Amino acid sequence: MSTDIRSAAEAILDGIGGAENITSLTHCATRLRFELADASKADKETLEAIPKVMGAVPQGGRNYQVVIGGDVATVYDEIKALPQMKNRNQSGGQSNDDVKAAARAKSKGKLPWMDAFFEYLSDSFRPILGVLLGASLIIAFASVLDAFGVVDFRSPDKPASWFFVDAMWRSVFYFLPVMVAYNAGKKLRIDPWVPATIMAALFTPEFLNLSENPAVQCVTNDTLGAEQCSIEIFGMTMQLQDYGGNVFVPLIMAAVAALFYKGFQKIIPSAVHMVFVPFLTLLFLIPLTAFLIGPFGVWAGNGIGAGLSWMNDNAPFVFALAIPMLYPFLVPLGLHWPLNALMLVNIQTLGYDFIQGPMGAWNFACFGATAGVLALSIRDHDTVMRQTSGSALLAGLLGGVSEPSLYGIHLRYKRIYPRMLVGCFAGGLTVALLTLGTNGITTDAFVFTSLLTIPVFTPMAKYAIAIAVAFFVAFFLILFTDYRTPEERAEAKAAREAAEKAELDNADNAALADAPAATAAAGAGAGAATATATKADASAKAAEPAAGTTTDIASPAAGKVVPMAEIDDPVFSAGTLGDGVGIVPENNEVYAPVSGTVMSAMKSGHAYGIKTEDGVEVLVHIGINTVKMKGEGFAPAVKKGDTVKQGELLATVDFAKVTEAGYDTTIVLAVTNTKALSAVTPAGLNHAAAGDTVITTTR
Repeated sequence: MSTDIRSAAEAILDGIGGAENITSLTHCATRLRFELADASKADKETLEAIPKVMGAVPQGGRNYQVVIGGDVATVYDEIKALPQMKNRNQSGGQSNDDVKAAARAKSKGKLPWMDAFFEYLSDSFRPILGVLLGASLIIAFASVLDAFGVVDFRSPDKPASWFFVDAMWRSVFYFLPVMVAYNAGKKLRIDPWVPATIMAALFTPEFLNLSENPAVQCVTNDTLGAEQCSIEIFGMTMQLQDYGGNVFVPLIMAAVAALFYKGFQKIIPSAVHMVFVPFLTLLFLIPLTAFLIGPFGVWAGNGIGAGLSWMNDNAPFVFALAIPMLYPFLVPLGLHWPLNALMLVNIQTLGYDFIQGPMGAWNFACFGATAGVLALSIRDHDTVMRQTSGSALLAGLLGGVSEPSLYGIHLRYKRIYPRMLVGCFAGGLTVALLTLGTNGITTDAFVFTSLLTIPVFTPMAKYAIAIAVAFFVAFFLILFTDYRTPEERAEAKAAREAAEKAELDNADNAALADAPAATAAAGAGAGAATATATKADASAKAAEPAAGTTTDIASPAAGKVVPMAEIDDPVFSAGTLGDGVGIVPENNEVYAPVSGTVMSAMKSGHAYGIKTEDGVEVLVHIGINTVKMKGEGFAPAVKKGDTVKQGELLATVDFAKVTEAGYDTTIVLAVTNTKALSAVTPAGLNHAAAGDTVITTTR
C-alpha cells in the first residue's frame, strides 16, 4: 500500500472527527459513506484539502459522504485497517446503541424516517453497483455485435456460445432479488443470509417446477394482458410469480423479516439464538413471502410501473422533460434509487424500460459540463482541476458514473448547475420532439448510460442525438461563460502565478548560489563567462543538494527526548510517517525545528509540515490524537505558505489543557521523506533545550 493512500486515509479519519465519531462506514462506486455520532465534528474544508478527496458532502442528520473516485475501495480498505479504527470500540464509554440513540435524537424534527427509508433503499443497492456496471457493459458488448449483424442475440436458435454470454450478464439481473435481500438484511442489522435464503427459496427448482404441476390453474388477466397461475398449497391458494429481477419483493420481505428476527431475539434465550432465531424466521417468512409478500410486491411494482407508463404514453412530452430535469436534484440526495428500482421492475414486467432514455440526457449534460471545465483547465494550465475533471470525465463517458463530476466539481462551483440544467432541458426536449407519437426511447436492459451502452437503446440514432445535444449544450455554455465567478477566476489566476513565480525564484536562487564555486573553478580569465552562463541556465535547471549534504533539525521545545519507537502511537512508533524523535514538552511554546516553507498547517493548530530549501520535509505533530480537541488550547502563530526561520514560534499550546483532556502531550518530530534521504540520525540526547540539534539528516 502506498504512503500516499495511507496518509490520505489518516487525514480523512482526522477530518471526519476521528474513529470514535464513526458509527458505520461503507462505500459505493465513488464515495465513502459515513454515519457519524456527531456530524458537526466533520471539517469540510480540511477534508477537501486532502489531495485524494474530490469533495465532502454533508447529507443531513448524521450522514456524511467523502468523494474519492476510482480509488474509493483502496482508501476504504486502508481506513478500515488503521489502528484507530480497530480499537475504536474499546475506547468509548458508550455502546453502539447509545451512540445511535443519541444520533437519532439529534435528527428529530428533520424527518428521520424519510432519511432512514431512502438510506435503506440506497444501501440495498450500493454494494452491487460494481457487478451491475460489469453486467451492463457485457450487455453493451452484445448489443454492439447485434447492431453490426455479427449475431442475432434475440434469436431463439443462436449458437450455444452466445447463450453462454447471456448467462454472464443474466446471472446478475436474474438473481438480483437474492443480492438485494442480503444487502437489505445487512442494513437492517440482522443476519443477512436469512433474508437472502428466504428469497433464494423462490428460485429453487422445486418452487419453479410448481408451475408444471398438474394441479396448477391459470387464467388470463385482461388488465395486465398476462397469464396468471396459482396452485393450492396446504389448502391455501398461492400465486405463482416469476421473481427473477424483481427488487420490490426482497425490499419488503427483508423489512418484515427484520421484525420477526429481532422479535425472536427478544423472547428466545441468547444461548440458542444461533439455531432458533434463523430457523423460526425462515419457518414463518418463506411461506409468508410466497403467499403474501411476493404477490403483493409484484402487484405494487406493476402498479407503479403502469402509472409511469401511462404518463409516458399520455404525456410523453412532459415525461421526457421531467426525468432529466429531476435527476440533477435526486442524485446528490441519493433519492434516485427508487427510480432505478422501477427501471428493473419495468424490464421484468414490460420487457423494456422507458426511464433510462431520458435519464441519459441528464448524465450527458453532466459529462458535458465536466468536459467544459476540462477544456478551461487545459487553457489555464490548471493542473489540479485538469486532473480532477479529466478523471471524472473518463469515469462518466466510459462508465456512466456521474458522482465524480457531481461531487468533485459541479457542487463546488455555483455557476455550473444552471448551465448544466440547460443541457438537461435541451436533451429532454430533443427526446420529446424526436419521439412524438411513440412510447419514447426504450431499452430492454438495465445499463449505466455511457458511450459504450448507446447501442442498447431504441431507436439508437434518436437517443444518440439527444445525449449529444445535452452534452454539447452544457459543454459550450461552460466553455464560453466559465464555471467560476470573476472573483474565483482572479483567485485561481493569482494562486497559479504565485506558484509559478515561486518555482522560478527557487530555480534562480539555487543556480546563483552555485555560481561563485563555478567561477573559482574556471579561473580568473573565464570567470565572467562562467558566471554569465550559470545565470542563463538558472531558470532552466535548479541545483540539487549534493550527496552528503546534512541538515540539522532542532528540538521544537525544551523537554525529554523520546525515541520514535517508544511514542505511544502505532503509526508514529512504526515509522510509517518517517524516522524522528518525540519531545515531552516542559513549556507551552513550540518553535520551528528548521528554516523553510510551511507546506501544511492544520486549522486545529496541532500539526505543521515544513520543507527546507534542501528538500527535507519535517512534520511537527503536537500531542497524540490532539486533533480531537478541535483546536481548543492551541494558538497557531503561522499558516500554510509562510516562510519560517529555525527557532521562530509555530504555536502556543496550553499543555495543561491537553493533559486534562486525557491526551499525550508528546511533540512528534518526523522526517516524512525519510526514504528519499541516505540517513536520518537522532542525536541521542535524553533531554534537549529548544533549539538543540536532535536529528541530523544526510542526503
